[in-house]
Formats: sequence, structure tokens, C-alpha cells
Amino acid sequence: MTTSTLTPEAISYVCTTVRQRSAIELDISKTYLIEARLAPVAKQNGFASIDELIQAVKAKRKLGLESQLVEAMTTNETSFFRDLHPFEALRKTLLPEIRTKNAARKSLNIWSAACSTGQEIYSVAMHLREHFPELASWKVQLVGTDLSDEVLAKAKAAKFSQIEVNRGLPAALLVKNFQRQGMLWELRPEIRNMATFTKLNLIERWPVLPCMDIVFLRNVLIYFAPETKRMILENIRKVMAPRGVLFLGAAETTMGLDAAFERIQSDNSVFYRLK
Repeated sequence: MTTSTLTPEAISYVCTTVRQRSAIELDISKTYLIEARLAPVAKQNGFASIDELIQAVKAKRKLGLESQLVEAMTTNETSFFRDLHPFEALRKTLLPEIRTKNAARKSLNIWSAACSTGQEIYSVAMHLREHFPELASWKVQLVGTDLSDEVLAKAKAAKFSQIEVNRGLPAALLVKNFQRQGMLWELRPEIRNMATFTKLNLIERWPVLPCMDIVFLRNVLIYFAPETKRMILENIRKVMAPRGVLFLGAAETTMGLDAAFERIQSDNSVFYRLK
């Protein structure tokens, strides 16, 4: 396949399409990233160049092609027990609080927004099994959502490469919760079945969600303009329980965007709680 540099018009079209469909902000400075992400999409669909792919998207010559383009431009970086500190906050502070607060109704709802291939919500599932076995009798809903069909399919399959399990997953938890399937590691059904996955685009209409005690939205807001961040945070508030907790990435904050959240420092972890 040819690797010619895209024209400014083609770059502009990609940036506009991605912004309209996902609110992710791209510009001409991201030309290399755009070409690197779209080259495999062009090849998989039998196009001789990225330009040819873009022309086909414009002409709507193939169902789902525009979605493939948009999904290719989303960042799907994730790992098991990523950054660790949020999981320490869960174990030491948040889950003991919720265990007491929700004791009468015996329910717990946790949402991993932009869940990618599922490592975050599966880490939560293993964390619950490991440190809070008494919650096995509760109604626990662990929900992962993403706008990409491809990563959601992988999350549901719950099969991970050696490199993926090497990133953040303690050896003891690997042995306890996974079984080897050829070159892959497959989560055991009792952990896999704790999580459900559904498609959700943060800037489009959301499906019905449970009332969430904890929401993970880490390293997502950084890709959006301020007005989009405000809209997303407002919508998240609407599905959170009173005094619910939101985890953001280390470079993200609700300050200056949504006054309904207060920043909480817990040991080495920072989270945002509804006032």
C-alpha cells in the first residue's frame, strides 16, 4: 500500500469527522498519528491508500467504514491495575464505606467508562473477590462501556496475550483467575461473568445505566474541549449515587468544570466525590 502524505483537505475531513462523531480534538499537528492509525484500516478494507479509504468514507461506499475510521483514532491504552493507587483507595477507604452505606440494600455498582479491552473493570472484579468476599452475596454490577465495537468484543472474550497480563497483573492473581488457552490467557468464568459490556459514546445519547457508586473515567477528558468536558461531567452526575465517587486520570480535574464535585486526597490517590 502506498504511504503518501495526506493532503490538508483529507486531514481536515478526518479531524472534522472524528470531532463530530466522538468530540475528540485532532488537528494538522496529528498528521503522523492519523496516517499511522488509518493505514491498517485501509489495508484491511482493500484500499490502495489512506486517501482512497477517506474518499470511500466520504462517498459512504461501505457500511460501517466511517465508524472504523473514528474508532481507529480513539486511544485504547489500558492495563491491569493501572496506576494502582485507585485500587488502594478502593480497598482501604471507598469499598468499606460503601459496604456500610449500602448494607441494607446490598448492592454495588461500578462503571468503567471508555473501558477499552476490559482490563480496568476486570481488575475491579478481581479486587472484589480478593479483598471483599462477603460482597459475593450482594447484587454487584460492574459495567464497562466504550464507543469501539472492536475493543468491546475483545473485552467480552476476556482473552489476553502474555504481554497484556505482564502489564500490572500480579503473578498470584494470574494463576488464580486465568487459564492458559494456547498463546492466550483466558479469564475464568466466575470473574468474566461479573462484568457486562455495552457500547456507549460519551457525546451521544446514553443507554440506561444503574445508579453508580463509583465511576472510572481515567485519561479520557484530556481529549475533549472544555465545553464537552462539562457536558460529560454533568451527564455522569446524573447516573451517580449520592456521595458517589469519580476517578479521573492524574492530569485531569473537575476544577473549573463542575462545582458539584470535591477533590479528595486519600494517601497517594486522588478522587472526586459528589458534594
